Amino acid sequence: MSTASTTVETTSRKLVVFSLGEEEYALPIIQVQEIIHYTEPRSLACDEAWIRGVISLRGRIIPVCDLAARIGVHARGGKDAKIVIVETGSATAGVVVDDVKEVLTVTSDQVEGVPAGGGEAIDGIAKIDDRLVVLLDAEGLFADVDLAA
Repeated sequence: MSTASTTVETTSRKLVVFSLGEEEYALPIIQVQEIIHYTEPRSLACDEAWIRGVISLRGRIIPVCDLAARIGVHARGGKDAKIVIVETGSATAGVVVDDVKEVLTVTSDQVEGVPAGGGEAIDGIAKIDDRLVVLLDAEGLFADVDLAA
């Protein structure tokens, strides 16, 4: 006689959690190259109002995006602002956030799908205790614009 056991497979992912205004958002840690203190980007003429300009990061020119403007939320800004350098499959860009909170591991059973109207920039919503953290998709954030130099 053999006993069959059912194994429920849960996957986990590590996220970099940051704030924009009063809300929390996250990007997969595998797409985050580094986090730097905010420095004012050099302005460029651009069709996208949410592209703030460019910075030089160790000799590389990196476009910097206003994440709050991109996803339509209010940010505090201020002295604690950071630039999260994000790598997508095709390019590298910086996104301005109010503050970086933590690195967090979530399991698949903590993540819900995107409600209607979430858009391609949102990958899901993680429920951590009494918190809701919006998971962003870096590819979706930059889908409308060519960031490659």
